[in-house]
Amino acid sequence: MTPRPLGDPALYLNRELSWLAFNERVLEEAADDSVPLLERLKFAAIASSNLDEFFMVRIAGLMREVWEDDTTPDLAGLSPAQQLPLVRERARQLMQAIPRLIDAELRPALKRHGIAVQGWADLPAAEQGRLTAYFREAIEPVLTPLAIDVSRPFPLLASLSLNLALVLEPVREGGDARLAIVQVPPGLARLVRLADAKTTSFVLLEDIIRAHLPLLFQGQAIREAAVVRLSRDAELELDDEGGRSQLEMVEREIRRRRRSDVIRLEIESTASPGLVTMLTQQLDLDQDDVFALPAPLDWRMLWSLVELPGFETLRDPPLQPVDVLAGDDRDLLTVLEERDLLLHHPYDSFDPVPALLARAADDADVLAIKQTLYRASTGSPLVQSLLRAAERGKQVTVLVELTARFDEERNIQWARALEAAGAHVIYGVRGYKTHAKMCLIVRRCPDGVRRYLHLGTGNYNERTARVYTDFGLMTTSRELCADASAVFNAITGYSDPPRLAKLSLAPTGLRRRFVKLIDRERKRAEAGLPAEIVAKMNSLTDGQIIEALYAASRAGVKVRLNVRGMCALRPGVPGVSDHIEVISIVDRFLEHARVYYFHNGGDDEVYLASADWMTRNLDKRIELMFPVEQEDHRKTVLAALRAMFRDNVKARRLGPDGVYTRVTPAKGEAPYRAQYALQEDARRAEEIARDRAGQTFQPNS
Repeated sequence: MTPRPLGDPALYLNRELSWLAFNERVLEEAADDSVPLLERLKFAAIASSNLDEFFMVRIAGLMREVWEDDTTPDLAGLSPAQQLPLVRERARQLMQAIPRLIDAELRPALKRHGIAVQGWADLPAAEQGRLTAYFREAIEPVLTPLAIDVSRPFPLLASLSLNLALVLEPVREGGDARLAIVQVPPGLARLVRLADAKTTSFVLLEDIIRAHLPLLFQGQAIREAAVVRLSRDAELELDDEGGRSQLEMVEREIRRRRRSDVIRLEIESTASPGLVTMLTQQLDLDQDDVFALPAPLDWRMLWSLVELPGFETLRDPPLQPVDVLAGDDRDLLTVLEERDLLLHHPYDSFDPVPALLARAADDADVLAIKQTLYRASTGSPLVQSLLRAAERGKQVTVLVELTARFDEERNIQWARALEAAGAHVIYGVRGYKTHAKMCLIVRRCPDGVRRYLHLGTGNYNERTARVYTDFGLMTTSRELCADASAVFNAITGYSDPPRLAKLSLAPTGLRRRFVKLIDRERKRAEAGLPAEIVAKMNSLTDGQIIEALYAASRAGVKVRLNVRGMCALRPGVPGVSDHIEVISIVDRFLEHARVYYFHNGGDDEVYLASADWMTRNLDKRIELMFPVEQEDHRKTVLAALRAMFRDNVKARRLGPDGVYTRVTPAKGEAPYRAQYALQEDARRAEEIARDRAGQTFQPNS
């Protein structure tokens, strides 16, 4: 019997539908009553925000391909024109599920705990009077009613902004109804606190404005008013036209994004068909682009409730990251000269990373600092250290990725500030995003120049390091540091792709390295030897990698994959992927680390990387993979990786039909939640370290 071709489209899942399945898993956490209430609210807000980005990037991309008559099929054999209605309908179902869950479960639960968002009509007269005064004083001066007619075109509404669309009665009998727009000011708090001291209650800003529209349109009869929200295409289309620099091109495209095509219109479901028609005509939209939803629109305002002070019993218990330097009070550079540090965030504190930069900025013997920046936080202490180092005359080179989606403007600000301080700012290699995470410090020591290196799977962002799971390695390894120097030199200069001893670099060699490692396990299995691959990543969508995994499974390699988001691979297909297991974990922390393990005949190889198994990561980005060579570190990473497959509380298993099923404890099996177990492991390791140092340790103190 002829084996099934591994490129058969029936063996693959559509990536867009797979991503929506991930967002459904996020929403499942919002629906899980075992999750603390404000954490459930957080997951609902994340699911809503995720959908916004999905429309502005993925659905917008499909729409562009359809407009351009692109018929190229995806791995599952679907053309853009075939994908678009399927994806749009699944997204519509999710958009409807979010307010349904909030209204049915979350708002009543919040009300029981004294937290409420009330409608204008439900407010007592005294409260309405107070809010009318507030409207006159603080809201009305900001508002600009915009009439729309032949001489006044439809205004340019910002993507994701809230607006009130009004239908005004015609000025004369038999005339046409008129359209007007009032923007809900983004600079004012969306949730306005009520005066009731007994509860924590709010009213929506748009409801206050709606109640006072007659004051804005005096002498006009308002037939109806509905809240609307637009989403625009957010993709940056960079080109070399006009010889612009990378910085200029990104700045131009950010401005263009504000005027880009509208790809979604959200409108309150109470709006009349007439108003919907008026808007679609003005915006040049089809009915498929219209999403009528129950009020309120835009659930990002839930973050204001999630972050309410107090209500600690409605949240997860606070995480106290452990100190990997517990019991060691020496200077960080001195520690690194003696031993490598492996950091597993957020269980291990991120503090050593900014501390390393701060120490380097202030050390007179530090000659140079080289750093990649992809998504730094507002007010980043790491960037402040780089600025200080540059101002003190050190050679500072920063590779700033300007096109980190939706962080472009912040990255431009950092780039300009670093340049002003005297740093060399590099905007990467044109055509490739720089997604690698590395920081190299060059220091003069008594025995010569020494290098200190940090490599990671996550961004240099101390805020996301508290809620994303990632690994980082701090080392003075000569080979790793030499490789890192070669990578920096290749990016900043005109060097050919470097020959690397330990690191693997995309787009030059990482794909080839992954395929070789997978094929090595396959060949061992074909020879009757034990073979195993265990990997953890955000997404798996690359066709060549999936084919290699299918071939390995067919040969008998045991393959276990923890794929948080998109997965185009179908596990459990007879004769193809019988030996492949795929799980996804959605829990308190966003699983972000990329970990790759290969059995290698019992000589285990463990790698950490910035790259997922996606075509964009392997071919269109500058990415790094690095080995975990120290035995105790390798055991730590492997223990964390294998813990994911023991989870029977937050794990979901992917079936060959593309459906995820929650894993539950077997009869007599105790519940095991990987993230909580890893927190406990980290706490116990810190306690042991302190005991060894002769110190008393008080857990979670």
